[in-house]
Amino acid sequence: MTTALPRFYPVVPDVTFVERLARVGVKLMQLRMKDADASDIAPAITQALEACRVHGAALVVNDHWREAIDCCAPWVHLGQGDLDTADVAAIRRAGLKLGLSTHSHEELDRALSFDPDYIALGPVYQTTLKVMPWAPQGLARVGEWKALAKRPLVAIGGITLERAPDVYAAGADSIAVVSDVVFAPDPEARAKDWLALAEPGNG
Repeated sequence: MTTALPRFYPVVPDVTFVERLARVGVKLMQLRMKDADASDIAPAITQALEACRVHGAALVVNDHWREAIDCCAPWVHLGQGDLDTADVAAIRRAGLKLGLSTHSHEELDRALSFDPDYIALGPVYQTTLKVMPWAPQGLARVGEWKALAKRPLVAIGGITLERAPDVYAAGADSIAVVSDVVFAPDPEARAKDWLALAEPGNG
């Protein structure tokens, strides 16, 4: 059974952001803690899960699949490099839903072999968040990926509120947003604008 995703899917660096965005009504967030100490991962996931529980949101844990299982998180997201070492069978046995990153047809084929609950495509636009070896995918690729994936498609990379309507129109079911929210002068206000845009019929 295909899992419907909220159309707005912020990716945040710490628990504080999870708590802040959950309070304004965000229903799906990815916690991506790239520089955290190993001993801090599980406590952070536990705290983030509690914030999500209080506000009726769902948490996606990036990369740290063992801790996600141990903390009973509902979702885990893995990049292509993570797939080299992750025990996807253990993730599935634990009942977690799975999202996978893709950037090329080869990566899409590999990701689909794991039957994920969603496929992410990026970067749609040029992004300054991290150095990417891939050129921007563009809107046409969004539509192509939607047809090939046959499951919810998450678009990510350089997507601002102003660009979002075109990305939705191209076929994205959900947009993963990093800089446009995290680095906004008022992240809560920006998140509210995204939530309004993501309402059916608005985006």
